[in-house]
Parts: sequence; C-alpha cells; structure tokens
Amino acid sequence: MKDQGFLEEIIIAGFGGQGVLSAGMILAYAGMLEGKNVAWLPSYGPEMRGGTANCNVVLSDDPVGSPVVSQADTLIVMNGPSLDKFENHVRPGGIIIVNSSLIERKVSRKDVTAYYFPLNDAAAELGSAKAANIVLLGAYMALKGFPQKPAVLESFLKVFGEGKKKFLPINEQALLKGQSLVN
Repeated sequence: MKDQGFLEEIIIAGFGGQGVLSAGMILAYAGMLEGKNVAWLPSYGPEMRGGTANCNVVLSDDPVGSPVVSQADTLIVMNGPSLDKFENHVRPGGIIIVNSSLIERKVSRKDVTAYYFPLNDAAAELGSAKAANIVLLGAYMALKGFPQKPAVLESFLKVFGEGKKKFLPINEQALLKGQSLVN
C-alpha cells in the first residue's frame, strides 16, 4: 500500500460576519501557494450576517477527491452553536480550537485535544475587532506548523484584492497575535 502523503481536513465554523469563509479561503490559497492540492467548500444560511457559516478546507499532497469533510483533523469554532453542531465531526486524536471570547462551555469529548483562545479579545486588543479570523489563522499556524506567514499574507491579497493591501500590516499583527496565544 502506498504511503499517504500530507493530508489535513479542516472545518471552520461560526456565524456570518465573523470571517469564517474568508479564513478558510485564505488557508486554501496559502496551501496552494505552498504546493498542496486544496479544496474549499463554503456553506452558509440564507442570512448574510448573523446566520450560520462554515467551510471545509482540505490540504493534501495527493489529489483531493472530495471537498466534503465528515471527520476533520481540525475544527475551529467561533461561536457556541458551531461547537454544538460540529464537535462530533472531529476524528479521534484531532484538535478543536475554541474561540473562548464567545464560547463559555468546554469541549465534552476526551478523545480530542481542545485549545481555548480569546480570539475576539485578541483582535480587539489590536484595535481591529474584524481581525479575529486572522488571529485564529495565526493560532492554527502555530499549532500545526503550517502554512507559513508569507503564503498567508499573499493569500490575503488574493482573497481580498490589491485594494486591501493597506490592511496587510494589521493582518500581519493579527497573525503574530494568534501565534503568541499558542506560544
């Protein structure tokens, strides 16, 4: 049997307006820039803001057969309803990153590793409440060792366009803030 190369399946979930879909898209672009095969599959309720939003991201050395993630290696949840909905969608031995700024309850499973980071509070400390999704990417990068910061920053421009280049410094600070939450 052929050795399985690198494979990471991720679910990022929260409510609309938290940047869940864009965080997933940035992660997928960064993976692509680092030579991975990627898939990104968004899902959101009919409401633009305040409704549920989540996305599946698959990063792999091998071709991606499906963008659907049923058992994630990593779950990142930005709000309580998302933890309730997706906690059981993580494979044993996986990790769950919890936004402790908005989620008070603890992960109930004992076969996963849970990390609690105050993502909204950390973003607010930077003066940019909207950057919580970038703080989460920094925390994810520190826990997993990938993707690298240059790929993430380049991906930010791919996702948001050159017109948002002026926001690169605050987003770089947000990545570093997320990494510091882990270290």
